[in-house]
Amino acid sequence: MRAIILLTLASLGLGGCSSVFDKHVEYTYVEPNNYPTLKAVGYAPISLQQGANKSQKQLMAIKASKLEAYRELTEQVYGQKITAGTSVAGAIAQDDYMESKVQGIIKGAQIIKTYSVDDVYVTELELNMKRVHDLYIGEIKPREVKKVTYY
Repeated sequence: MRAIILLTLASLGLGGCSSVFDKHVEYTYVEPNNYPTLKAVGYAPISLQQGANKSQKQLMAIKASKLEAYRELTEQVYGQKITAGTSVAGAIAQDDYMESKVQGIIKGAQIIKTYSVDDVYVTELELNMKRVHDLYIGEIKPREVKKVTYY
């Protein structure tokens, strides 16, 4: 019995020695095989915008269509949060509601085209994931262990 206890203590003591050594870790950066490109289009009616004249309404439609395109890109990247419900009273549906929310940060998107078609202003955006990856690498620097040297 005493021998078992001594062997256990000895093995714990030797195992603890490994934490005494210093180490140097080399990392390698991980890059995906391919990069998708996401596209989004935003639309805004020109005549329904607030403004004193047609030029002001068009400028507001440009801004609104750009925001709509960014919202669509955000949906593609992060998804949508859907909240829905129905209240029932006396076995009769009283109130039915649905709410959608989108939240996220889009970096690196580029405006491809902006133009008007009849009374609608259109903005086309593109998000090249290679560019997003390069921005991410520049900020976060993700890595995996390449080599560990103990001394």
